[in-house]
Amino acid sequence: MRRVYCDHAATTRCHPDVARLIYEYLVNEFGNPSSIHAFGRRARKGVEEARQQVADLIGARATEIFFTSGGTEADNWALRGTVYANRAKGNHIILTPYEHHAVLDQAQALEREGFEVTLLPLEPETGAVTEAALVAAIRPETILISIMYVNNEVGTIQDIKGLCAAAKAANPSVVFHTDAVQAAGVIPVNVKDLGVDLMTVSGHKIYGPKGVGALYVKKGFRFQALQVGGGQERKMRSGTENVPGIIGFGAAAALAARELEARAAHARAMRDRFLAGVLAMDGVTLNGIDPRVSPERRHPGNANVSVEHIEGEAMLLRLDMAGIAASSGSACTSGSLEPSHVLLAMGCSRSIAQGSLRFSFGQENTEDDVDYVIEEFKKSVAFLRKLAPTGL
Repeated sequence: MRRVYCDHAATTRCHPDVARLIYEYLVNEFGNPSSIHAFGRRARKGVEEARQQVADLIGARATEIFFTSGGTEADNWALRGTVYANRAKGNHIILTPYEHHAVLDQAQALEREGFEVTLLPLEPETGAVTEAALVAAIRPETILISIMYVNNEVGTIQDIKGLCAAAKAANPSVVFHTDAVQAAGVIPVNVKDLGVDLMTVSGHKIYGPKGVGALYVKKGFRFQALQVGGGQERKMRSGTENVPGIIGFGAAAALAARELEARAAHARAMRDRFLAGVLAMDGVTLNGIDPRVSPERRHPGNANVSVEHIEGEAMLLRLDMAGIAASSGSACTSGSLEPSHVLLAMGCSRSIAQGSLRFSFGQENTEDDVDYVIEEFKKSVAFLRKLAPTGL
């Protein structure tokens, strides 16, 4: 059966060059980077080279990169590490309601521990945050703001530079974090230009391995260690490093930096070809910013659509039978039958949210693949509408 992968926002295939390097560090360069002998020194050298590669991808210093087990851990650490290190200054946190659950669930936990959380309103349909809404929410006791750079479900690109500048003008001591898991390695990202204090990035979204990510921590402000017990990561995250994963992440970051424009152009072409095919159908609508109008405001490979009178889960199952992989939203929650919290936060109706599907295109997709997906999409819609002609 033909197989077409259109779920690159969930994860990407590990690049062959990256996989070969990982194998080398699993089998040959297997030393513990904390050891002082030659095996350990070679492993340490590889880790520090990877740290520089990740730093280069986002315009940071190597000393500002702390490796983690992935984006979720980095998001959790960004929130908890900031608020407890700065609790004497206040107890107020500002988020958007369309953050990844790694942020939202941690914020709920912090609320139970006595912190206050404000969720910003989103512009209907686009999901964008305005500077005015952000500034209005800031208080003297606000210590942390976390706003996702590129949304993982609808692909909205926030104006992080403008939002961060507005926040710092309103309260210079506030810490600004952005979850850039869907941004770094996909669109140009430079932490110094953005002005952020913390940034989350991940390896498996950019053709690197799963189970490794990083937190950028701007030099010079108070931040609490994640765990103790060995002194690794400059005593901020103790525990023997995932050397093969870190090496793979570094290699993937270097490849992404070199191929950034070409990758984006290819993903955009595949995405636009898909949208041209499915949006011509009755009852199929685009969720989020229209890339035909404002391409710079949407992830180049993201297409989130809803099909009237059809459950998104039913569509996914039909497409999967045809060998097509897509998603009903975030990969971390796609097993849930609950409608997308992102689309609901953007003002979409419950039926639109439940009928949504996310297609995310990448390097391996071809025009023939996209044409096949369009054809099977149409067949699935026709089949399912016969089963539910009166709606959800």
